[in-house]
Amino acid sequence: MTRVFSGIKPTGHLTLGNYLGAMRQWAEADQHRSDALFCVVDLHALTVDHDPARVRRLSRQAATLLLAAGLDPQLCTLFVQSHVDEHARLSYVLECVATDGEMRRMIQYREKAARERERGGSVRLSLLTYPVLMAADILAYGTDEVPVGDDQAQHVELTRDLAVRFNQRYGHTFVVPKATVPAVAARVMNLQQPRSKMGKSDDSGPGIVYLLDEPDVVRKKIMRAVTDSGREVVYDREERPGVANLLEVLAACTGGDPAELADEHGSYGALKKATAEAVVEVLRPVQARHRELCADPAYVEGVLRDGAGRAREMARPVVDAAYRAIGLLPPAEVAESVAGAVLNAAR
Repeated sequence: MTRVFSGIKPTGHLTLGNYLGAMRQWAEADQHRSDALFCVVDLHALTVDHDPARVRRLSRQAATLLLAAGLDPQLCTLFVQSHVDEHARLSYVLECVATDGEMRRMIQYREKAARERERGGSVRLSLLTYPVLMAADILAYGTDEVPVGDDQAQHVELTRDLAVRFNQRYGHTFVVPKATVPAVAARVMNLQQPRSKMGKSDDSGPGIVYLLDEPDVVRKKIMRAVTDSGREVVYDREERPGVANLLEVLAACTGGDPAELADEHGSYGALKKATAEAVVEVLRPVQARHRELCADPAYVEGVLRDGAGRAREMARPVVDAAYRAIGLLPPAEVAESVAGAVLNAAR
C-alpha cells in the first residue's frame, strides 16, 4: 500500500482550517486507502517561545481531536513525535546533508526572522533547522505521499531534495516522497483578513473558527466576517477574497461548488447565514466525540502508546540504515546481531 505521513503542530487550538484542509481528508480518505501515519509534531512547537505546560496540553488536545475527527487506530497509526526517538536521530544526519543556503531560503524562516529583527530580537536556531526535522519525520517511514496545504509544499520539496542527495552520495536509503494537496478548501482563510491563512498560532481571534468553539460563537464569527465591496455574491478569489473564502468554506462543508453556490445566494447576509449553519453542523459530531474522549483519557493514552510503538518499529530500520550508509559505526550489540544473521544465512 501507499504510505502516507502527515503531522499537526500543537502551537495553538486547532481550527476549521485544520479540519477542512487536512484532518477530514485524513479520516475520510487517507486512512482507508493507504498505510497512514499521523503525528502530533510537538518538537516543532519548541522552535518559538512557548509555555511547556501549554505545549503538553495542546498536544493532548490535538491527539484527542484527531480521534474525534474520525481517525481510527485500527486503520492508521496515530502518535506523538517526541515519543519516537528516530525523528531526532535522523534529523541530525539530514542536517549533515542539507546546506545553510537551503535553510535560509525557506519562506517561513525568512518571514519570522525578519519580523524578529524589526523588533530588535532574533529567532532560535531550531527555527532555521526545523525543515530538516520535518524531512526526517517524513523520510523515517518510507513515505510515498505527504498530504499538505499549499503553504507547506516548499518543505516537501526540500525533503525530496535531501532524499535524492543522500541516496546519490551514500547509496539508496530513502523513498522520495511527493506532496498531495486537497483540491477544495486546502487553505481556509482568516475571516477578518481573507488574504491570510486561518492559522492556529494567529492572535486574530475573531477571524478564526476553532474546532471547539460553541455554536453561537461560530455563528457570531462568521456573521461578522469581512466581505468585499459591492453587493452581488460572486466567486472571485482575486477581486473578492472575503466572499470567495465564505463560498469555499460552504462548499467544503456541503460538498457543493463555490461558483454554483454563489448563484444560490442573493446577498452577503444570506451567504454568511448559510455558511455559519453549515460549519456548526460539520463541527457538531466532532465536538460530541471530543467530549466522549475527554471522559476516557486512558483510551487516548493507550492509542498514543500503541501508535508510538508501531511507528518506532517502522522507523528504526530506516534510520539504522541511514546511520550505516553515512558512515556511523553500529553499536556492538547491533554489529553482533548482524554478524550472527550473516553466519546463520551462510549455514
